[in-house]
Parts: sequence; structure tokens; C-alpha cells
Amino acid sequence: MKRNQVIIQVAVLFGIITVINLIANKAYFRLDFTADKRYTLSDATRDVIDEVEDVVTIKAYFSEDLPPQLKLIRQDFEEQLIEYENLSQGNIVFEFIDPGVSEIKENEAQQEGITPVTVQVTEKDQVKQQRAYMGAILEMGDKKEVIPMIQMGAGMEYSLTTSLKKLAISNKPKIGLLQGHGEQSLQSLVQLHQQLSILYDVESFRMSDTTEVPAYMKTLVIIDPKDTIPQSHLARLDRFLAGGGSLFVAYSNMGGDLNSGMLSANPDIGLAGWLHGKGIQLGNQFVVDATCLPIGVQQGPFVMQVQFPYFPVASSFAEHPVVQGLESVVLPVVSTVRYNGDSLAQATELVFTSENSGLQPAPAYIDINYRWTENDFTAGSQPVALAVKGSLGDSGGNAKMVVISNGSFISNGEGQQQQQVHPDNINFASNAIDWLSDDTGLVELRTKAVTSRPLEAVEDGTRNFLKYGNLLIPIFLVMVYGFIRRLQYTRKQQRWLQGSY
Repeated sequence: MKRNQVIIQVAVLFGIITVINLIANKAYFRLDFTADKRYTLSDATRDVIDEVEDVVTIKAYFSEDLPPQLKLIRQDFEEQLIEYENLSQGNIVFEFIDPGVSEIKENEAQQEGITPVTVQVTEKDQVKQQRAYMGAILEMGDKKEVIPMIQMGAGMEYSLTTSLKKLAISNKPKIGLLQGHGEQSLQSLVQLHQQLSILYDVESFRMSDTTEVPAYMKTLVIIDPKDTIPQSHLARLDRFLAGGGSLFVAYSNMGGDLNSGMLSANPDIGLAGWLHGKGIQLGNQFVVDATCLPIGVQQGPFVMQVQFPYFPVASSFAEHPVVQGLESVVLPVVSTVRYNGDSLAQATELVFTSENSGLQPAPAYIDINYRWTENDFTAGSQPVALAVKGSLGDSGGNAKMVVISNGSFISNGEGQQQQQVHPDNINFASNAIDWLSDDTGLVELRTKAVTSRPLEAVEDGTRNFLKYGNLLIPIFLVMVYGFIRRLQYTRKQQRWLQGSY
């Protein structure tokens, strides 16, 4: 090939690459092959970006000398910001700042609320610790939202979109937490309160004989009442529903004392009968499930983990926004909940125990040494949560309710006894309140990331086949390929010797 032709072809190739890069810069896109589409912006995010009417400036404080695994977070965040910027048509702009370039920038990051995290770095066969910044500040006018730590995956989109939503909201909707009948307080619902307060103002509400539920409350939340609810208060709940309000009810009609080992039906406080009048029926037996949460049992000086079927782990869900994206929900000491009312209301059973479930009559004595068999789990899958929309008794045609037959599944406890709650329990309650409050659009986004994918139980023979098959089959295939290549080469060599070429 002549020199001029080479130069022309190289120039054309360079021109094509330049044009492709210019087009790619304007028409940015990513291909997402993940199961939960965690790298594809959700419809909720697109709706929130459309609501942004003023310029939002995003300052991303990221250290430059991050270890390789954390550089991926920076890259994903930058690519996501590019998508936000393109969708906003100029209303969202961003910049990256390295706090490590000077002490002034580091102080600026810390004053903005971005705190460094300590990471381990391996250099020259030595492990050392270093400080790293991975946060962001969103500013719109005089409003500001801080994301102290950017998380990998779908949590990144949720943090960014909810921060944008908070900037765009002028007045947060009000959520009421009913008090006065032994319900859970805000102090015992730390995780739920923290999640709801992103988009709502949550306030305690104590009902009296002369106080109606305020009309400005989108949803009234009733969690684990233990004292009798007067008929006058139940009538006020009816009027609240008739006025377009919504109710979230998490109530344990079955319970007991685990320390004494006795489970029984809880005393009637009037709520079960009130629900029954609306066609919502709470069961009078305990649901037990072979798929359950273990509990710690003291055996001499040791604590043993024992499977406890009275604590079902439900992982079967309906097609409904309230349970979209959930992986599993833990409901300790629960009964069934079903709708048997008229067709004027649309009811959806939301959460189900596994097919290996059973029903135990009350009272029930807990025997840790009892050996559960298949005969204890013959009742099939059982519904333990319900969503109802429509006409409910005297509540008119616009009523919305979510009822869960357990009141403690989202409680952190009081004082020094507080414990972390399973994340999907909080997501479930938050999703339900979002749906009841006309849906902020973040239901699908909150539970977008896969939280757990437990392996299915397999027999020992299948497990050994998969284990050794994964090891030996690739080696066998390589050997077969080598043998075939050897045969081909031998035949070609024979043809050479025979003068075929």
C-alpha cells in the first residue's frame, strides 16, 4: 500500500473515531444487564427530575487516590450524574472536588457535612489505612441537602433522587402516629421514622373524645395498640376514612410471653371487631412456617441458634406497589388476615408465608426441644398482610387501608433495649405509607436493589455434582478441545506428507 493511501486511511479512521466520540458525548447511554436494573434510572427518578424548576448544583467531594474498588463507586456516580444532567436539560449541574488537594478544601468538605471514612489500602505487600471522602452536596437557592456517603448500586440513585425530592418539596405532607392506646412511640420506631422523615413530617397524634383526626394528615399510622380503643375514637377513624384519609394498621391480635414460653390470643381492645365490620378478618390461630428466623437459646455456657417457626420469614409477595422489590419480611408471632367483605372494595393480599406453613391453635406452649416435622406444616401459604381500597363500611368509596397482623415487626424497642430491624420490614412499612399517602413515586426506587438472594436447598448428591462438576468439567472440555486440535493437526500433517499440497 502506498504511503499516501496509508495516511488517508489513518486520517479517515481518526475522523470516524472523533465523530463517534462527539456523538457519544451528546447521546450518552448505558446498557444495563443487571437483574434489578440498578443502573437504569427509574420512572420515579425521571418524574422527580421533571419537578426540578430551579438550578441544582451538585458538589461531589471524592478523593482522587481511592483504592480500585472505591474508584468504581466514583465512576458510577459520575456516570449517573451525567444522566441526571442530560435529563434535566440544564437544571442540574455538577462538579467533582478533591478534598486532598489542600487543607482548605478538606475543611470545606467537613464544614459542609462530608466526613471522611477510613479505608484499607494494600501497597507493596503492606496494608495501610487512609482517609477518603465520598460524599456530595446538593444546593438549590438557599436550600441544601447532604449525602455524607455515596453507596454502591441502587442505593446511590435512591440517595440522590430523595435529596432532589426534598429540595423540590416546599411543604412536606403530614403523617400522624396515633398515641393514647399503648401504641409504639416515635422513640421506638427509629428506623421507620428516619426513613419517613425524608419526605414527610411525622408527628404524634393523641385522640380524645372531642378531637377529630386533622384533615391535613395524609395517613394515620396505628402501630401495636395494647389498650382498649373507645367506640368514640373508632367512630373518628371512620370519619377520617370517609373524608379521604388513609390508615396504616399493624396490630397483633395474637401474642404472648416468650420468656414464660406461653403464647395466647391478646385481649380484645375493640380494633379486631372494628376491622371485622369492614370485612377485614384477623385469624385466631398462630401461623408457623418452616422458613423461619432462628432464636438464641441458652444451653449451659453456650447460646445455641434454634429455628423458631413462630417467627416466619415471608418471601412471597403479590403484584402490588407496596411490596414491589421486597426480598423477605420477618413477622414474629403472626396470624392470618383476609378480606371477606363486599365487592365495593378492592382487596389485595400482600404478603404470604411459604408453602410449608401451618396453623397452631391458641394457647400454645413453646417447647424448644420439640422436633417439628412435615405434619406441622400442611396448611399451605398463608396471607399475613392486606391492602384495601374503596368502600369500607361507613367510610365511603375513597378509603385506603393497609393491615398487617403483627405490630412489633418494625419496632426497635425502647431505651437501652433497642435493636436493628430487618431492612425490608422498614421498606415494607415505608412503601405502604407511601401508597396510602398518594405515593411519592419512590416506592419502586427504595427497594430497587437486591438485598438478599438465598440459595435453594438441594440434596447432597446434587450439591456434590455441582461442586465437582464446576471443577472437572472445564478441565475435561479443555482436554477434549486439545485432543480434537491434535487430530486435526495430525491429519493435516499426513496430507502434507502425501503431497496433497
